[in-house]
Amino acid sequence: MPDSQALALVSSWPVDTVAVAVVNRDGVLARTGPDTPLPWASVTKPLTALTVLAAIDDGLVALDDPAGPPGSTVRHLLAHASGLNFGDDQVMGQPGQRRIYSNRGFEVLADFVAERAEGSFADLMIDLVLDQLDMPNTVLDGSPAAKVTGSIADLATLGRELLNPTLAPALTREAAGVAFPGLSGVLPGYGRQDPNDWGLGFEIRSHKSPHWTGADNSPATFGHFGQTGTFLWVDPVAGLACACLTDRNFGEWAHPLWPALSDAVLAEFGQP
Repeated sequence: MPDSQALALVSSWPVDTVAVAVVNRDGVLARTGPDTPLPWASVTKPLTALTVLAAIDDGLVALDDPAGPPGSTVRHLLAHASGLNFGDDQVMGQPGQRRIYSNRGFEVLADFVAERAEGSFADLMIDLVLDQLDMPNTVLDGSPAAKVTGSIADLATLGRELLNPTLAPALTREAAGVAFPGLSGVLPGYGRQDPNDWGLGFEIRSHKSPHWTGADNSPATFGHFGQTGTFLWVDPVAGLACACLTDRNFGEWAHPLWPALSDAVLAEFGQP
């Protein structure tokens, strides 16, 4: 694979380990760094969301099934609009009124789907997604909000799937659009955004500023970043996805470097 000027930027990042991959609908365009499995943190959420969407496609649950606090549904939980607090069962507001980023919401959602499937959510993820996409180095070991460990090759595979869905394709395309438009809320690490657009398990770039993606990413870009210094964005307008794993927790160091990498990737590999 030829050297990439964009991916060469990560050699100067203040991290010990970094792996990045760029894919389009046909496959991997460029990759750097080891394929060692690393914690994905909240980049777990898109994988959990895809598992839920596949379960919906199989008829195990439906988007508008009641789940979570009173008045909430599967759709609300996926979109961080259920009203549940970040890490516990405290209800902070009525469903559909505010965007309250909630790990607990994803745990409640996974428990609900697993109960319908009469098994564990980790096994469901293997059956419906990991085996189907051939992601052998990815494991859910704990919270479905934040406890996946996997390789850069597997994260790139997930990015390619989201760019060109084969599992529950209609639902996945719906999930990449804004759910409950107009809700405001805090984007972790970047402050209050109004609106704070999310899809069903994916954060939507829209016109947010500041943001962890590039200035040149389209408003339709969707994905997630994680506290362990990880991210995955999918830009359907550019026809690209970019996956990144590091071994340094997210912080101020990432604020200038991630967008710079993203813009360089778009400039080098984006569609004209």
